[in-house]
Amino acid sequence: MLSNSPQPNLGGPLRLTPLFWGLLVATGVAAGIAAGLLMWLLHAVQHLTWHYRSGGFFDAVARAPAWQVVAVPAAGGVLIGFGRRWLRQHVGGHGGEVGEAIWLHQGHLDAIPTLARAVLSIVGVGMGAALGREGAPKQAGAVAASLLAGWAKLEAPQCRLLAACGAGAGMAAVYDVPFGGALFALEVLLGGISLPLVLPALAASAIATATSWLMLPHAVNYDVSFAAAPGAEMLAFACLGGPVLGVAAVGYVRIIAWADGRKPRGWRQLAMPVVVLAALGLCALRYPQLLGNGKDVVTQTLDARTGLGLVAALLPLRVIATALCLASGAPGGLFTPTLAVGALLGAVLGHAAPGLPPGTAALLGAAGFLAAAAQGPVSAMALTLELTRRIDPLAVPLLLAIAGAAVTARMLEQRSIYSARLPR
Repeated sequence: MLSNSPQPNLGGPLRLTPLFWGLLVATGVAAGIAAGLLMWLLHAVQHLTWHYRSGGFFDAVARAPAWQVVAVPAAGGVLIGFGRRWLRQHVGGHGGEVGEAIWLHQGHLDAIPTLARAVLSIVGVGMGAALGREGAPKQAGAVAASLLAGWAKLEAPQCRLLAACGAGAGMAAVYDVPFGGALFALEVLLGGISLPLVLPALAASAIATATSWLMLPHAVNYDVSFAAAPGAEMLAFACLGGPVLGVAAVGYVRIIAWADGRKPRGWRQLAMPVVVLAALGLCALRYPQLLGNGKDVVTQTLDARTGLGLVAALLPLRVIATALCLASGAPGGLFTPTLAVGALLGAVLGHAAPGLPPGTAALLGAAGFLAAAAQGPVSAMALTLELTRRIDPLAVPLLLAIAGAAVTARMLEQRSIYSARLPR
């Protein structure tokens, strides 16, 4: 059993040559273009399968007839099952997670299986799989870096750094979070923040984000309406709620590890995605918020548009939905699903805190839970600020919640939701 996170920290001396910087620029541009194309594909799949032209994904699911709510995810399961089977039989190669490539394969990813897996991930999420959309652009950015590094015959430390920068750039481009994407690449994928690493990561994420503006809207991900100065209730909630979030994140990491270790083989590889996603569609008849990556869940929770009863029901159901999708073999990311679980947990805890707005509690919960589950407190803070853009007054309670959650989780579990998915 994996007991700690094997981040390589590059694994040797690092030389940032002019050739490396040139490849870094090309990686950033490629990651930005790939992110734009993949998001176009996501929107095309959503609009085609859910039959809508405007509005959000959740609204489309809520308007759809019952047969469609079940049939579309089930059809996604069919595509995932046959897609994975075909890749295993006819393509082969290493097309695993980005973390696996960086930690175990010196940043190398086989291009065709990885890009095919990325496209399959986008199609599955678009049709209702409860996984994140960021997995695909991360993989595409890392593939671009891997191809360029192989062509230039870079040394292993340079390959690892370039792959991590490419993955962070893909994430930065798809969410319009250049600072957060760079820190994610360093803190979560490489396990260290130092000046020689910071400059390439920032450059790649900035270039990718600017490139993506040519294809994607430049808009705030979560347009929160509150930015009140922190009071005693908020500070108390951040201090007391942080450790609770950390303990919950440890359980979440272990559930993710369990689910990822039970991916089916043989004929189950075809059946399990269909069964799981069809069951998810049936549950969505009552709780349409279970379908998709969870962005609408975060939005509604931050806006306090969801009552305590629904929030309490969605909290375990979202965890189960994400875990079962992983266990079925469906490819996808974990960023937004983790953010959604954290927001729901924060909202539940917030109802026990007198005088604290539910939306504020949800925000603190999302940030703290993400920091603990990803073992990335600095990147979680940066991502929260960039995703919302208007919560600077909440910086102190955010830092307190993040610190309490991350320290508590680190004391109980060395793995993150990303390192927990490495091969045992």
